[in-house]
Amino acid sequence: MLIGLMGAGKSAIGRKLAAQLGLPFIDADQEIEEAASMSIADIFEHYGEAEFRRLEASVMTRLLGAGATVLATGGGAFMNAETRAAIGAAGISVWLSADLDLLMARVSRKATRPLLKAPDPRAVMQKLMDERYPVYATANVTVISRDVGKEEMADAVAKALHDHLTMKMPQTGDVGA
Repeated sequence: MLIGLMGAGKSAIGRKLAAQLGLPFIDADQEIEEAASMSIADIFEHYGEAEFRRLEASVMTRLLGAGATVLATGGGAFMNAETRAAIGAAGISVWLSADLDLLMARVSRKATRPLLKAPDPRAVMQKLMDERYPVYATANVTVISRDVGKEEMADAVAKALHDHLTMKMPQTGDVGA
């Protein structure tokens, strides 16, 4: 499960990672839009953030039961304690951590970010970082999102996952010791 703020690269890197690992890719935001038959921006506009978060939690519960996948979560999904616990029970959480400048450079390319429709989007992003990064830091694995190609970032995530998994497995000769 890829977690992180908007612009960290969850969807773009997730697609590449899924292809590398031979797993299906699921974008939670797309699944939410399909479930609601409207865009996330429209959900926020017509029903508010609380209703979006309720729908997000419901969709995440369904997606976490889908088996082995690479799942790109929405930026706020990991903030829900129940969703966070379900992610922990279902698989490995990977935080794509990015600095403010990189996030702002990436999100400024899209005008569809409801949380950033504010007079000072940079201040909003900094506030989200302050609130969310301590929670994101509880992920199983952290990978620093950099301004490099998607393939290179997917390689970095795959390596971090490999390292995480091999650290958890007993080493040859350690079994029964």
